Amino acid sequence: MAATDRPAKFAIVGTGWRSEFFLRVAAELPGRFAVTGVHSRSAARREELAHRFGTLAVGSVEEAAKQGEPDFVIVAVPWPAAPEITQQIVELGVAVLEETPPAPDLPMMRALWSRVGARDLVQVAEHNMFMPAHRARLRMVKEGLVGEPTSVQVTSNHLYHAVSIMRGLLDVGRGPTTVIANSVSTSLVEPIAFGGAFSDNPDPVPRTATLAILDFGGGRTGLYDFTENQWWNPLRHRRLTVRGTGGEIVDDRVVSLEDPRTVVESVVTRRQTGMDMNLEGFFLDSIAVNGRAMYRNPYRPARLSDEDIAAATIVERMSMWVRGEGPPPYPLADGLQDHLLGLAIEESARLGRPVVTATEPWADTIGPDFEAGVPGES
Repeated sequence: MAATDRPAKFAIVGTGWRSEFFLRVAAELPGRFAVTGVHSRSAARREELAHRFGTLAVGSVEEAAKQGEPDFVIVAVPWPAAPEITQQIVELGVAVLEETPPAPDLPMMRALWSRVGARDLVQVAEHNMFMPAHRARLRMVKEGLVGEPTSVQVTSNHLYHAVSIMRGLLDVGRGPTTVIANSVSTSLVEPIAFGGAFSDNPDPVPRTATLAILDFGGGRTGLYDFTENQWWNPLRHRRLTVRGTGGEIVDDRVVSLEDPRTVVESVVTRRQTGMDMNLEGFFLDSIAVNGRAMYRNPYRPARLSDEDIAAATIVERMSMWVRGEGPPPYPLADGLQDHLLGLAIEESARLGRPVVTATEPWADTIGPDFEAGVPGES
């Protein structure tokens, strides 16, 4: 439970795929989360979700912001509509957790910042650095297991999500970044189509693969490698590499320097209950390296995927921030910066030349504190 001993209360505007993540974790963890209402332009859709998840369907954005006095409102609507709805809720004096990205393009990003940035009421639901494996890797990096981090390779997430992981693990700010990208046409069998349904198609389909190097300055770089629909395609492994001055983390393996003459190789282990004769239930318990827990699941024994755990964590962190019990989970400035660099990747690939991002108005604000946790995590 949070320090106030009451559930984190939130409303949701939008009833798409991402909205169901938040509704699902609230249903699984009723002692920690409470949904005060859900709103959508489609009355049928909001009534359907309200019935399925046992919450209240509300008829307007204003009602969502006021009904039941939520700590904040999650805005999970299509990109073009998100900035206006976010501004509307902020003008009511209510905090917003806005889905990614905060705005579609650079002019709209700058406009959103000029309208709501100074109010300090908007955070972004960028959940990737709250996923258990990344939380564990971040702790290894912060404890100096691989020395000073210098490079991160992400082959799992697209654009702004991948950038968030790079920036989080490298601890880089929001300064100018040089991006060099290239996209190529390729073919790949897709057993599972976007959305999770089996395609039943054994033939390769055309896809675009993009590679990019991001030079953040100060000797820190990111390597981006993504193929369309990689989120769903089981024929492409996910890879995450963190290179440092004294070793590297490659997925679930670590190599580091114990002393000047001793190189140590370690395996990151995941304790997952409910397998074979384990009767504890089915949930992630912890992630460890060298016999030490790097991450403990604060929501055990709830039956949640890693994505659900990350969604629950950022929602609880958001509630703690609104109540003055913790630092901001993921400021609007960082969501904007991630998307700025994602757009630069696309622009560089399209133009066939390097793109250097400018210093934007949101560059010098306070960043996220990923080391802060929620009750039960440490």
